[in-house]
Formats: sequence, C-alpha cells, structure tokens
Amino acid sequence: MCVEKCYRPNVAAIILSSKYPFKCEFFIARRKDLKNVWQFPQGGIDTGETPKEALFRELKEEIGCDHVNIIAEYPHWITYDFPNVVSNKMYPFDGQRQKYFLVRLKKGAKINLSADKEPEFREWRYVNYEMMLKKITYYKRQNYIKVIEHFVKEGYI
Repeated sequence: MCVEKCYRPNVAAIILSSKYPFKCEFFIARRKDLKNVWQFPQGGIDTGETPKEALFRELKEEIGCDHVNIIAEYPHWITYDFPNVVSNKMYPFDGQRQKYFLVRLKKGAKINLSADKEPEFREWRYVNYEMMLKKITYYKRQNYIKVIEHFVKEGYI
C-alpha cells in the first residue's frame, strides 16, 4: 500500500532505426486506447523480473520484435504522473517510475504491432527529433527530452 504517491515500475525503449548511427530516426507508435497519443514502447516490470528482462519482453509484446542491441541505459529512474484520462485505467497507481533504455533495431528486424493478442498500438513510424517532440503526448514530453539530452551529452546520439 502506498502512503504517498504510488508509482508502477516500468521500462521504456527509445528505439533508433537500424540506420543508426548514419541516420538518427526515432521509433514512435500511436496507442489504440487513447486518442492521438504517440509514445515510445514501454511497459510494466513483472515481479522478479529485471528491467532488461522486462525491456525485451515488452518489446516482443508491443511491437512484435525484440531484435535490438542495447546502446545505453539511463542511469536514474524517472517518474511521471498519469493525466486524468489515464488515471482510472491504471488504479491504484498515480503514475509510473521508469527505467529508460536506448536501443538500436537490428538490420532486417520486422515490426509487427499485431503480434500480441491485445495490441497496444495502431500505427508506428520513424521520425526525426523535432517531429518526435511534436507528435508525442504532452505528459511524457519532458521526460523524453531529459533522457535524450543525457544520451546526446554522453555521445550515444
């Protein structure tokens, strides 16, 4: 039971296309259950699961593909609160505490949003940084900027 705010443990994948490092394209996907919400793939960490194990499982479930190379891991956990439109769906959690990974899709890897019996996304695309900032949902934007700026500063992007 949470005394203060209660955050769900979660992983998030910043996926770069297989063209990286020659071209920097970010994978974003539009959710099926929320109107016009674009985001990076993410998902909860199951009991007994490490963040890396959750990363590969969630990628397989959400985009039908876990053929990635991990480039870097953000060194801290980041939290965000759910907006009202999401909070009832995710009760009893107030938000999520996320571990971010920067990954590169392996050459020849295929995305299949219908791989899971209950797909989370309806469409996906690769976009540049500026378009990613325009498309992604407002309540995740600041965390995305913070994490990507860290990866840029460290020389990964």
